[in-house]
Amino acid sequence: MLTAALAAAGALAAIVGASYVSPAAVVVVVAVLVVVAAIGWPHIMGVPARKSQTTAIALSALAASIAAYLSPAGAALTWLPIAVALGVGGIFLIQLIRGTGQSHRLESTLGASSGVLLIALGAGWVGADNLTVNAGQSGVALVTGISVLVAIAVAALPLPDRLAAPLGVALAALAGPLCALVFTDVQGAAAAVIGAVCGAVVMAGRRMVISRDEPLNTVATLAAGVSPVLGMGALVYFLERLLLS
Repeated sequence: MLTAALAAAGALAAIVGASYVSPAAVVVVVAVLVVVAAIGWPHIMGVPARKSQTTAIALSALAASIAAYLSPAGAALTWLPIAVALGVGGIFLIQLIRGTGQSHRLESTLGASSGVLLIALGAGWVGADNLTVNAGQSGVALVTGISVLVAIAVAALPLPDRLAAPLGVALAALAGPLCALVFTDVQGAAAAVIGAVCGAVVMAGRRMVISRDEPLNTVATLAAGVSPVLGMGALVYFLERLLLS
């Protein structure tokens, strides 16, 4: 769990840091994280045909991220459903090529399709960085990042889910307004909502890791940390548009 938490914290720090450099830097960082998550996702699912499914997951998520960068700020995720649909279609095609009677076809299809959706949502980080509210280093990315880091810290604690989950969400919701008050001029209520939602995603990722009977290998552990961070990208994008624009 500690390795996954460190991977998540590193991914988040890279995205937030890139947001203070340029939108192009965010695209590059998200692309690297997409590749890491796509390589490890089939290992998390424990399914065969890993290379081909990794390719389908990575290409769809990269296409969504590039489209988000090239699209207008208010329509950054317009192409996301199309990219996800193509990725899922690719997963089905892979299973058809494998042929009838191959092992774990259903598990591979469902598991890889969920990976396509989750990892492609990382395009939201690219779209969020292009929003007007993030122009001029407003501090929105910093507020979001600190809230998520607090949730990650709680997720790394050896606590049962019934304690860790509500604690992580509550502290993330509190950290957002506190950071906004001290470091930025972001609205406290909006920061609290964003923190709570992102904290819930982190806690869900924690549950995915600790609920497994068998330990994850290195690439799977890295993907387990990076994937939830990518997955909250679209949530951050829509929440910032709704609450702060």
